[in-house]
Amino acid sequence: TMALCLKQVFNKDKTFRPRKKFEPGTQRFELYKKAQASLKSGLDLKAVVQLPPGESINDWIAVHVVDFFNRINLIYGTMSEFCTERSCPIMSGGLKYEYRWQDDSKYKKPTKLSAPQYMCMLMDWIEMLINNEDIFPTRIGVPFPKQFQQVCTKILTRLFRVFVHVYIHHFDSIINMGAEAHVNTCYKHFYYFIREFSLIDHRELEPLVRMPPGWGT
Repeated sequence: TMALCLKQVFNKDKTFRPRKKFEPGTQRFELYKKAQASLKSGLDLKAVVQLPPGESINDWIAVHVVDFFNRINLIYGTMSEFCTERSCPIMSGGLKYEYRWQDDSKYKKPTKLSAPQYMCMLMDWIEMLINNEDIFPTRIGVPFPKQFQQVCTKILTRLFRVFVHVYIHHFDSIINMGAEAHVNTCYKHFYYFIREFSLIDHRELEPLVRMPPGWGT
């Protein structure tokens, strides 16, 4: 099973950040279990990402944003020994794409960072957002803020850049670790999800239009 492969390929100690958990007994936890069950059932990933009848779109998006954060966190944590200041002095996706970091606190203007620095800032920033009750409310009956989907678009756009960097700069390492099938499945799941709900501007997807090798459709 995928879980067994994951245990063999990914060392839990290498998770880049602690996993964010869903509280058992909550609606979000039930949705998470439903999504995981569909994923494990071997259903077509295009079907797996569709909103289950009667469920709230924002809850569905929240569950997936947190789950993708956990999964991509784990993928990058495993790659991080190959992604250093020396090997990746710029956060990029090949020669054509360079990603600069900007936030509302330390980096007010888009700033050139090395890939490991960018990843560090990114994971800290996402963790801060998903732990913020005003943005990702966990209590029953507390509504999502108006800008919730915009925030999720920003999170998912930046998480997509992790795939771009890992695929373009560290694909050999993925293959050498035997992680190719898992990373491809995670990427496909993520890709179908963002396409289903139009959560990322199509221009952001350009670096991986012809990537990854062997990914198919």
